[in-house]
Amino acid sequence: MAYRSTYAVWEFTLQCNLDCVLCGSRAASPRSSELTTVEALDLVRQLHDAGIREVTLIGGEAYLRQDWLEVVAAVRQAGMACTLTTGGYGISAAAARGMRRAGLQQVSVSIDGCQATHDLLRGTPGSWSAAFDSLRHLRDAGIPVACNTQINRLSAPELPLIYADIVEAGCRAWQFHLTVPMGHAADRPEILLQPPELLDLFPLLNELAVLARRDGLLLFPGDNIGYYGPYERRLRNGYGGNAVWGGCQAGISTLGIEADGAIKGCPSLPTSAYSGGNIREHPLAEILDQAPALAINAGQGTAAAAQHLWGYCRACDYAELCRGGCSWTAHVFFGRRGNNPYCHHRALAHARRGTRERLVLEKPAPGEPFDHGVFTLIEEPANAAWPKEDAHRFGAGSIQWTRADRRHG
Repeated sequence: MAYRSTYAVWEFTLQCNLDCVLCGSRAASPRSSELTTVEALDLVRQLHDAGIREVTLIGGEAYLRQDWLEVVAAVRQAGMACTLTTGGYGISAAAARGMRRAGLQQVSVSIDGCQATHDLLRGTPGSWSAAFDSLRHLRDAGIPVACNTQINRLSAPELPLIYADIVEAGCRAWQFHLTVPMGHAADRPEILLQPPELLDLFPLLNELAVLARRDGLLLFPGDNIGYYGPYERRLRNGYGGNAVWGGCQAGISTLGIEADGAIKGCPSLPTSAYSGGNIREHPLAEILDQAPALAINAGQGTAAAAQHLWGYCRACDYAELCRGGCSWTAHVFFGRRGNNPYCHHRALAHARRGTRERLVLEKPAPGEPFDHGVFTLIEEPANAAWPKEDAHRFGAGSIQWTRADRRHG
């Protein structure tokens, strides 16, 4: 038996103290049957035995559970790295010191815009200021800090301003990914980027990558950033190496755990379609070894592994290597993986032949955690009139460089 996964993202609770417009899990209250402390500690043992090397706790908001630092300490005592991803609302100086004592090794705080945009997207006035207060408290406690950002039509113009703010806050790494229509975000399709808007986004990300390399900020693009465009190597390797996208890693190098013990190959994938089982019913080792839902990427890099592809992705030159990009992104747009419209190579190819793709919501999401609607993909001339009702357009002319220019000269 060969265990595949080395990195686990654990939704420790679905309880949350924010009301984020873009929350894929629609977090608010705890799940009806979250793991007990005893069960959580036993899962730590199982993760270690399965060869997991790092555990990232998420929510909801992980630190709202009173036993969370006990679990952090157990993860560290088992020899695994332990980090936290958080909205950063209300982490006091004392709480940060407690995290350090428990052994927490890094905290990534979500920053999704300048103050007004961030507070809007996080659904809570004052959340931007609170996030930066938390970053300061964490740094003062000796915990390395990072940031993560969702990119959409509201946040994309402010990315240079976000960059300047997080560098000033002492962040050493920045992860970003494209907002996709899952959970609450499925209810706001008007703020999602349209595929042709990637043509202006990726040159912007490239410019930020140049600044980041100069300033020592490591960039970690999410799995739906790419693919195979002219900036691929610079964006995908923050250390200056030669990495390119190599296909979805769900169930290969990543593992997702829900607060009630459900196991998925990736924490972002919809539960109903991709759960491999629950640790209350089967040991983790058995789920990893036998669950078909965790083997969706078996045989990567082969023609057989690309059989799920359809639409544009099926005929793409990168099909066997890419396998349709991020499975999560494709599934929440179309109800199945294998055809990803958020692709720089694809947008460039359409532009060269004078066409573009546009996503239109056909079936709304039902309103449940990790849910999604169904979109139709329209191909049309690149110079076709844009729908008048679509007011939230992103383009190069909307990018706000002023503060970043003043900071970086």
